Amino acid sequence: MANVSDVKSKFFEPQGVSAALVSASASATSLVIADGGPYGNLTETITLYSSADNSGRTFDIVGTDGNGDAQTETLTGPNAGTVNSANKYLTVTSITASGSITTDIQAGILGTGALTGTVFAGRTRIRGITGTSKASAGNVVFKNTSITGTTLLTIPLTGAVGNIDPYIPDNGVLFSAGAYINLTAADITGVTVYYDG
Repeated sequence: MANVSDVKSKFFEPQGVSAALVSASASATSLVIADGGPYGNLTETITLYSSADNSGRTFDIVGTDGNGDAQTETLTGPNAGTVNSANKYLTVTSITASGSITTDIQAGILGTGALTGTVFAGRTRIRGITGTSKASAGNVVFKNTSITGTTLLTIPLTGAVGNIDPYIPDNGVLFSAGAYINLTAADITGVTVYYDG
């Protein structure tokens, strides 16, 4: 491999379900954010749970998306159960109810499904990837420009638990406008991406 001195690494790890990771159970109109992310450097679906009926309230979730751009969503409160955000969040800065909460509400992450993250937001080259796959076939996909941009690199997973260590040529793969990762929580235990930073 060519001598490259600016190589950095970033670890991406699906977190799994965590019902109160974002905010512990409370009845304040503005939930106290305990962990605002990023959650394993990946986007997550935000969950709200209450044992009572809070469906007469809406909750404004404010944070960022997988590209790091500002994102806001209004979610109808749960009725003795859980409701999930439609959007996925890299970070959460606030969750505010439209009025008084009937019974304590907690906020967490769903921890499943398709997840995205930012490897590097500017021009970069991906130099290498290592990690561990789960017993589920899928792909780790890297996109240029944004989490929905053009796919430039796809790493197939066999569906067996094992190491992820594909060969990437010496010059790496050029991402002219930023490198963004797409993966599925069921496929990956964790993956480290080596890139020019």
